[in-house]
Amino acid sequence: MHGLQSDHRTWRVIGPALAERGYRVLAVDLRGHGASPRGTGAGPAERYGPEQFAADLADTLPAGADLAIGHSLGGLALRLAVDRLAPARAVYSDPAFVFDRPGAGPEPFLAFQRLATRTFVAAMRPEWSAADVDAELAALAAWDGDTATGLWAHPGHSGLPAAPAVPSLVQLADPSQLVRPEEAAELRRRGYAVRTVPGAGHCIHRDDPAGFLASLDGWI
Repeated sequence: MHGLQSDHRTWRVIGPALAERGYRVLAVDLRGHGASPRGTGAGPAERYGPEQFAADLADTLPAGADLAIGHSLGGLALRLAVDRLAPARAVYSDPAFVFDRPGAGPEPFLAFQRLATRTFVAAMRPEWSAADVDAELAALAAWDGDTATGLWAHPGHSGLPAAPAVPSLVQLADPSQLVRPEEAAELRRRGYAVRTVPGAGHCIHRDDPAGFLASLDGWI
């Protein structure tokens, strides 16, 4: 499950790498992203919210998978759907569990979509390959910005999860802007394994694919 304003193309390296390890890999497009339809409703809050994303996952994905991975917004959606999906294991990659912080909101995402040119994205993500830049631009072109507005209309879903429903790993960027050190410590106390990928940015699977996979040792 990808993050906000991304889509299935974000897994272009990790998906094949998992398939080489014997997995059948399904990479979703959340509603309002990629090839998936837009949400329906009177406004962004009705069309897009954490529960809507989670319900879509539960309605369309097979239950009982060996492994479920959610990045950022995908991690939040997975958290809310994990009881219904019932994977054997779950990985939350730099998850947006706590998204409603002072000063946070949809504006930076909407501005990024407006400003994103090939030169701009390549300058912001110098470690990315040309194919990753292409995938980012394609995802941005397909993205409905109302998903960001809708997300922040649901602050009640912002917060650390309770004890994990299945064995769960929280994978963190270095440093993580979404999971603070005291929150990481609390997640450990609640029963989550927590691992940091040294030097990786928020998009761990794109910034450092090898580090992403190495941090899953013992989980795949």
